Amino acid sequence: MIHTFTVENIETIAKILDTDVKPLGEDVFRLELKHTESNRKLALEIHLGLHVQGVSMNMVSVYASNTFVQLHNCTAFVASEILHQVTFFGKSGGKTSGLIIEKEAGCSIYANVDKVIKSGDFTQLPDDLMMCGVALSLTESMDDDFSFED
Repeated sequence: MIHTFTVENIETIAKILDTDVKPLGEDVFRLELKHTESNRKLALEIHLGLHVQGVSMNMVSVYASNTFVQLHNCTAFVASEILHQVTFFGKSGGKTSGLIIEKEAGCSIYANVDKVIKSGDFTQLPDDLMMCGVALSLTESMDDDFSFED
């Protein structure tokens, strides 16, 4: 199910990732993940309602040992109990960018992905594009007529 960003939905993200939320003020939330078996750790910060030149946007930041990633204009997320991951995504100009955070402290990002990659026959894609297409295909339900009220 696709979710919008609310303070309450931050708890849903924490539940899927099996961690606690640490509020950093009223609109920034930090979640820390650690996977002992693989020796991976990361911190995820969700910024709600940042105001930039009069426009409000959400931003997700990831801090890992050798990596720093931000997804700007993040419009929604999909939390999957089955996959133990949360996919954050945003759309702009017909392109989708997605940031996937795994319960095991894994992180993947796919940026500026064209609709044809997400909605086509995955088996016909080159191997390097197949995972991206599969990972972001769930965002296809958020088309021009999509409403969170449905």
